[in-house]
Amino acid sequence: MTEETPGFEEKPDVPSGATPDEAAQAASPSAEEGAAPAGDAAQNAVEAGLTAQLDQVRTALNERTLDLQRLQAEYQNYRRRVERDRITVKEIAVAQLLTELLPILDDIGRAREHGELVGGFKSVAESLETVAAKMGLQQFGKEGEPFDPTIHEALMHSYAPDVTETTCVAILQPGYRIGERTIRPARVAVAEPQPGAQPKDQAEQATDEESGGPDEG
Repeated sequence: MTEETPGFEEKPDVPSGATPDEAAQAASPSAEEGAAPAGDAAQNAVEAGLTAQLDQVRTALNERTLDLQRLQAEYQNYRRRVERDRITVKEIAVAQLLTELLPILDDIGRAREHGELVGGFKSVAESLETVAAKMGLQQFGKEGEPFDPTIHEALMHSYAPDVTETTCVAILQPGYRIGERTIRPARVAVAEPQPGAQPKDQAEQATDEESGGPDEG
């Protein structure tokens, strides 16, 4: 029986005459087995650190994306406000210009009514009316239309037996609008039904009843 010498560890067999490198290679498996667990732990730590950094980058990217979306929405709202203000300023400027031209257009209208719109004056007047129309100016106000206080200004008042409601019977000055915006109401003379007079349809109905109804064919 072979006795083991205390204090000495068993070493792998090394062939006699082996070089120092061969001897180290023969002893290396045990060293690699001991180093493997430590290498896995280090790799796991590195991966965990990279994952944490990636999460931080993703969070920062999401925050910057939201900031960019908010900034883009604010910019779009700003552009809409600027465009709306630009259109409003343009409409106000056009309305002010056309308002200054209304007395001239009134003079042209009166000259036309009296047959004085002839020759070169007629050509210039028609050109001016054409330009005003291209800028959006529209004339309104006709005899016989119902009186509307939102677009008509009554300068004269009378009663008439042939009207059933307050009616514009004369246009003293035409009204003008730009789109839906009235820049001057039509100045008119109005007539109302005579006090106590029945509306036309009710008078005809009463006449039919007194005569026994409408004639039968």
